[in-house]
Amino acid sequence: MSADAQPRSSPVPSIERLLQAAARRGLIESFGRNAVRSALRSVVEEWRVGFREGAAEPAEAHGLLAAAEHRLMAECEPQLRPVFNLTGTVLHTNLGRAPLPRAATDAVARVALGACNLEFDLEGGARGDRDAHVEEWLCRLTGAEAATLVNNNAAAVLLVLSTLARGKEVVVSRGELVEIGGSFRIPDIMRQAGAKLREVGTTNRTHAQDYEAALSPRTGLAMRVHPSNYRIEGFTALASDDAIAGICRLRGLPFVVDLGSGSLIDLERFGLPHERTPREAVAAGADLVTFSGDKLLGGPQAGLIVGRRDLVALLKRNPLKRALRCDKMTIAALGAVLPLFAYPERLSETLPALALLTCPERDIAALTARILPDVARALDGLATAAAITCCSQIGSGAFPTDLLPSAGLRLSPVRSRTAPGLSVQRLARALRQLPTPVIGRSEKRSVVLDMRCLADEETFIAQLPALRTLLTQETNPG
Repeated sequence: MSADAQPRSSPVPSIERLLQAAARRGLIESFGRNAVRSALRSVVEEWRVGFREGAAEPAEAHGLLAAAEHRLMAECEPQLRPVFNLTGTVLHTNLGRAPLPRAATDAVARVALGACNLEFDLEGGARGDRDAHVEEWLCRLTGAEAATLVNNNAAAVLLVLSTLARGKEVVVSRGELVEIGGSFRIPDIMRQAGAKLREVGTTNRTHAQDYEAALSPRTGLAMRVHPSNYRIEGFTALASDDAIAGICRLRGLPFVVDLGSGSLIDLERFGLPHERTPREAVAAGADLVTFSGDKLLGGPQAGLIVGRRDLVALLKRNPLKRALRCDKMTIAALGAVLPLFAYPERLSETLPALALLTCPERDIAALTARILPDVARALDGLATAAAITCCSQIGSGAFPTDLLPSAGLRLSPVRSRTAPGLSVQRLARALRQLPTPVIGRSEKRSVVLDMRCLADEETFIAQLPALRTLLTQETNPG
């Protein structure tokens, strides 16, 4: 049935009349005539269905316009929204990984609104290289001869393999054939790059002679892959970087190290486990090193490649490089983050990701104690709230078995007349429906909120009354 039709059983203002009213209300100026017409047609049709089923009141122009306006505003609302990451995973892939420092967000804002010298040499007045804005800092911080970047570390690995090993074998230990989030598998990326996997050693033990025996005229390069989200322990053996590099050097073959997370400094000074750095890999003889920009480095999503000048030049000439390049905002953010590493003694203050990872348990416990009364008040009669000790994890494949002592809240639904059907799933959903969604983790019969990453205490507390409203509406729909 046409939305313009008006059957006697369901009188409704015509679409044209509603459009005239929408124009007076300013909706057409705000959203455009076609969008408003479409929203009105949908709202009227939904009302007709409800009217026929006896679930709708007589139609009024004011109510229909309000419904259409609500629909239009919801459609125009950005889908990418800030959330509270209270999962206990600091560098959470699904929640955007590393938070950027203010210096980086300011740098992005400066170039986002207009033109910038992305690929323009201001000195020479000619076309420039977008990598130049970060290459000097990457070389300074890693000891490499040259550097380039693409949009993530998977792309960095793909570019290296496609450039140096297409149609050739790539020698990798069986213990490093990883699968990480999103079903990214090393064998699959090699196949996509046109390279052939040559497995050596065993899952738990691979020696230098295993690499040496595998190298042949068919070999394109040898590669070491960061184990990312798992660790092999017990009866193990692993050939050192310098041993593999020496073997490759004698054969004239590149040795590539994929570091995954890629911390630029030794994190032990901050009380965290040691993570091999790009500088260490370069010093040990790696010809190319790939790592991420948005994990332990604490910057934007990017795949960074450092190493020999001649090999980096080959990567830049690969047509795939253009398809994988970063935009001006990524380069601006990275260009603001890298200089922070020139002052490592201040990083726990200037780099938000590191600040979250090194936050003392006592400070997190104090924060938890401050907000507990407000949370308990909002959930009174619906769920209990209790302060607990818990453990955070770094996330994104960094230190997969190392945990950080933390504190948080355990929210447990209770059966009552107010909330007879409240479950853990409904409680978690209501938290996600808040103006700034709260993402926790479900454990047995509770929702746990790890407070390590709660940076905006005021906003969190201010929206708690809305949580109670959501829960009572959902558990008592009538």
